[in-house]
Amino acid sequence: MAVTSFESLILKGTSLNEPQLQSVLATTDIHDRPLSDSLVDQHFNTPEEALAELCKLMGLDFIKDIPFNDIPVDLVRDIPINYAKNHGVLPFKMEADKVTVLTTNPLNHKALSDLRVKFDRRIHPLLTTSIRLQDAINRVYEKSTAALDGLEEIEGEEYDLDDPVIDLLEAGEDDAPVIKLVNTLLFRAVKEKASDIHIEPYEKDMVVRFRIDGILFDIYRPPKKLQNAITSRIKVMGNLNIAEKRLPQDGRIPLKLAGKDIDVRLSSVPTAFGERLVMRLQDRSNVILELDQLGFSQDSLTKLDHLLKKTYGIVLVTGPTGSGKSTTLYAAISKINSVDKNILTVEEPVEQRIHGIGQIQVNSKIGLTFANGLRSILRQDPNVIMIGEIRDLETAEIAINSSLTGHLVLSTIHTNDSAGVFPRLIDMGCEPFLIATSLLGVIAQRLVRVLCPHCKEPYTPSDVELASLELTREQVQGSNIHRAVGCNECNQKGYLGRTIIQELMMINDDIRSLIMKRADGGSIKKVAIRDGGMIPFRQHGIQKVLQGITTIEEVLTNTQLDL
Repeated sequence: MAVTSFESLILKGTSLNEPQLQSVLATTDIHDRPLSDSLVDQHFNTPEEALAELCKLMGLDFIKDIPFNDIPVDLVRDIPINYAKNHGVLPFKMEADKVTVLTTNPLNHKALSDLRVKFDRRIHPLLTTSIRLQDAINRVYEKSTAALDGLEEIEGEEYDLDDPVIDLLEAGEDDAPVIKLVNTLLFRAVKEKASDIHIEPYEKDMVVRFRIDGILFDIYRPPKKLQNAITSRIKVMGNLNIAEKRLPQDGRIPLKLAGKDIDVRLSSVPTAFGERLVMRLQDRSNVILELDQLGFSQDSLTKLDHLLKKTYGIVLVTGPTGSGKSTTLYAAISKINSVDKNILTVEEPVEQRIHGIGQIQVNSKIGLTFANGLRSILRQDPNVIMIGEIRDLETAEIAINSSLTGHLVLSTIHTNDSAGVFPRLIDMGCEPFLIATSLLGVIAQRLVRVLCPHCKEPYTPSDVELASLELTREQVQGSNIHRAVGCNECNQKGYLGRTIIQELMMINDDIRSLIMKRADGGSIKKVAIRDGGMIPFRQHGIQKVLQGITTIEEVLTNTQLDL
């Protein structure tokens, strides 16, 4: 029998090898018909579908969504995690006469026999795919106190704080418990797509929190006596001075995890109860997204395309820290990147490397600031310049002068909305007529969480919820409003990923006139909405609520009533 898509899915999704699979297909008959004939004409898109059908025909039990929170950690306490991963088994449920075991290979008799002897009960295999089993193993062992065995005895022990970890998966059994603990936290943060890890000391305890999709979650509370060891280990990984505990320090930890290059930016600040650490995780292997994948409205995409075709002027992206400004800039310069353009950037740090673009990393320790870097690249004959951030008057003036001398400049600036850019630049010391002359457009953005497609459910909002968005019952008729529920796919959060809500202000003559008069942001915003067709944050958020992309709560949390 030739290799079919069914076979490839089974071999990919389970730990069955090809001889084992061929043996099963050849020896199992369904009503005197070979099992292979029963499956060969069917088309399966995922390993779950293929394995579920195979289990159905063979009379085996299959589980797709594993409720890992319901698996007792006592079942795995005496089973090494390496054994569970290597043999593809995980005890799932213990009953009086049997133990149900998750597995990817019902023919793995040795492992199942070992567990039968271990628990002195009959073993009932429950099949699942390799990916879901590995995920369940990681989560259950993270909860298990077995994963942290020995931490109570290590107070006062000498720790091996030598070299930074290069590959977390290379951590061995002989590594010190604190090293394994820190590695586990980093591994879990990457796996759960956390953007930040917070390690916060308090008077009698300490807390580890992850920021996932913009929201902080408590993850773990290490014993207070481990505070110095954990802090020292992380500082050594980031090449910081572990003896200096009175001053803030910044460092960087380059990691490799499962083939991914992870860049960790480390910040340490002294507090009343010890050093507080924050690690920002950046996956360097991420592909640069296209502008139309970020969540911009179709009207905004058309306007952005018009702005990016300009040969000179400034386009600014604004928003709070962590609102996706850099992602938008990278998508923009990737869109216009071509062999006939010389694109240069000055960034701190360079978060994504793009082929064909010259990227300069700021290093203030040797005097390479944004301003100095900008002066240098102007001699490199650029067509397009990207500045990581406009922080001061010197950088702002060079950006404006560059735009007035035939360069398209893209940059970010920190303000609350699009109209706040002009008072901010004037407050820095920029001349209003230069701002009005050079600025082409301002993109202000926020990130809101996207509803999990696996568990979101439609519902009818209450009158109070509609009133909070200034909507009437008639306006939402026929819309697609959903609310968050929570499932294993989204780790019971109800949300999976984030998307942009934005307002794009195109600078026209009326707005230029107001800038020259030093008008306040509110006045400029009213004109932009009335005459420029700008859609404010909340209105764009409402559109995404009505489309079933996000929730009313997310929009209310991330926006305020305009005007």
